[in-house]
Amino acid sequence: MERTLAIIKPDAVARNLIGNFISRIEANEFRVVATKRAWLTKELAERFYAVHKERPFFNSLTDFMCSGPIVLMVLEHDNAVMGWRELMGATNPAEASEGTIRKEFGLDLERNSSHGSDSPENATMEIAFFFSQTEILP
Repeated sequence: MERTLAIIKPDAVARNLIGNFISRIEANEFRVVATKRAWLTKELAERFYAVHKERPFFNSLTDFMCSGPIVLMVLEHDNAVMGWRELMGATNPAEASEGTIRKEFGLDLERNSSHGSDSPENATMEIAFFFSQTEILP
């Protein structure tokens, strides 16, 4: 069983889409083993997205991620990282495949409604960034 971090971003939380996301996650046989709601500070968003610090979109991304509450989840599935990325769809909702979360709920490249780890190694680090072991179901 593999785990990945999933984030419902501020744009989707503001539009009351949390239940839609969880329904899609569960319908695709992922198990939600941890969840919580948070509101990131600019400092926390900058630390989480530090890998993008030199990119031109870093400031707008971190501003956006602390613009409202988010929902953090740890998902479990046989192939959680790739499975969640496939269910989310392409980063740009305009390029995402029909039936994906970003195609259905994403507004634009930045407000694409969801985040997912891009590798099992990053999933481990991202999960540990937001969750302690006592918050995750065994």
